[in-house]
Amino acid sequence: MMQKDTANFNINGPARAGHTYDAIVIGSGISGGWAAKELCEQGLRTLVLERGRNVEHLKDYPTADKAPWELEHRGRMTADFLQENPLISKAAGFGEDTAHFFIQDKDHPYVQEKPFDWIRGYQVGGKSLTWGRACQRWSDFEFSGPVRLGYGLDWPIRYADVAPWYAHVEKFIGVCGNNDGIEAMPDGEFLPPFDLNCVEQALQKRFLEHYGNRYLVQGRWAHLSQPQDIHLQQGRGRCLSRNLCMRGCPYGGYFSSVSSTLPWAAKTGNLTIRPFSVVHSLIYDEAKGKATGVRVIDTNTNEATEYFAKTIFVNASALNSNLILLHSTSNRFPNGLGNDSGLLGKHVGFHIYRGSANAAMEGYEDKYYFVRNPTEPILANFRNLHEQDTDFVGGYTTFLSAYRPRANPETTGPTIGAAYKEQLTQPGTWRVNMYMQGETILKESNHVRLSPDQKDQWGIPLLVTSVGYDANDEKMVQDFLTQSREMLEKAGCTDIHTYDNKQAPGLDIHEMGGVRMGKDPANSLLNEWNQLHHCKNVFVTDGACMTSTGNQSPSILYMALTARAATHAVSELRKQNL
Repeated sequence: MMQKDTANFNINGPARAGHTYDAIVIGSGISGGWAAKELCEQGLRTLVLERGRNVEHLKDYPTADKAPWELEHRGRMTADFLQENPLISKAAGFGEDTAHFFIQDKDHPYVQEKPFDWIRGYQVGGKSLTWGRACQRWSDFEFSGPVRLGYGLDWPIRYADVAPWYAHVEKFIGVCGNNDGIEAMPDGEFLPPFDLNCVEQALQKRFLEHYGNRYLVQGRWAHLSQPQDIHLQQGRGRCLSRNLCMRGCPYGGYFSSVSSTLPWAAKTGNLTIRPFSVVHSLIYDEAKGKATGVRVIDTNTNEATEYFAKTIFVNASALNSNLILLHSTSNRFPNGLGNDSGLLGKHVGFHIYRGSANAAMEGYEDKYYFVRNPTEPILANFRNLHEQDTDFVGGYTTFLSAYRPRANPETTGPTIGAAYKEQLTQPGTWRVNMYMQGETILKESNHVRLSPDQKDQWGIPLLVTSVGYDANDEKMVQDFLTQSREMLEKAGCTDIHTYDNKQAPGLDIHEMGGVRMGKDPANSLLNEWNQLHHCKNVFVTDGACMTSTGNQSPSILYMALTARAATHAVSELRKQNL
């Protein structure tokens, strides 16, 4: 069937001039906010398109300062809501106090060919309002792993290419942590870290004593432990350790695009944000050999319109970016924009969060902690670094925390009255919790595609997800369960339990790939600058661009890649005198 040429616009003449910008950014979350900041700072009139509602810092955090008893259901969701929303209610951090930053299932359907829980938050700021905030740098072990160990495509870049951009991002957003000199997790531009508590310090020491190469370090998190001038200029203040981050922080203590990058971009006078704008497709002009704009549907009026620009950044979050590009068809690209290789939507991955462990740590009853630490200590990956040392490829980061329950769970007696109330004031035995964040292999069979017959309320095909675990994943989970038990035993813990929750992919909220970077247009979609090989004025710098998943948290890498790509885009435009 002949494809419609998407150069046939609805807007021409004077009206088109009013819809024309230097740059368009699709998405306002972690990477979209960074694209807007960098492009606006470098002088480009930039339009940010967001499919959800508008959210403004301070103004739109309705539960930020509420006590539990001020929430109608004390933080719980009603039975009716849970029945109607079995998917989104599984999300980490979801509750009555944060539900306004998440979608509802019925409003945004998709097709699960295999079980996949797609967690989304559609508003200005996207999931930057509810992200986990961990900010480890990738090392060259992650960038070189796929080709070095033979399980994936080689990245077109290495750590040295991204290191200065990591520093650029860290200084602006504010990342706390400690420079620990660990090869597998490079140091950065850090604010002072949050301290380990006494049990975490003991575990740190004992892991290193027993293994020699297992490093537990203070959390590297996007929190302002000690704001610098650049953060004060953003109007942000010190993190007060409330650990209520997903409600939206009125102090700007953690990084979100709503509190940081978007207001910074707005100060330049070059930013326009258009919420309630579902992107239908990118407009490709075959005569010019480039994308010239974006077709948008207003979610309030259902009216379609177009916006035009010299350069376009696709930052709609990984799976939505795949959907938009797959739906951007033309005579030149009948299977999706830039998709000559046929690989668009393929090689999708995620992080494994299935494995966890919990144990008791005797002693230290005379010690406690006095803040709600918003960070977690990190056990750096120790698997398959210089060589493959397991029966699986890839590695896993481990997050760990030690805590004391509110009351001793083993206490017996009445659960009412003065004695019971007094008991609740006494903390229980120390416990330790560990959970994994494991790498997955990006395989062609793990893919997303457009439904041929099901559409959403705006006439756009639904996304079909066909993404699952494989034998390598199962081996990695089992290794984590074995190693975590062994580490806890050697550290002196008791009452050790390990768990494989068997959750479907998606709840990690780290979906990646589908528009991967590479050196060869035959097996990748993007070059080393995150440009589509076959449509160089379109950049993809969110999770869709990933060539492998690595084991470190990816969000700060998206930010670094975005800042790097935006600077390259501006340089290209200036060379062309555009």
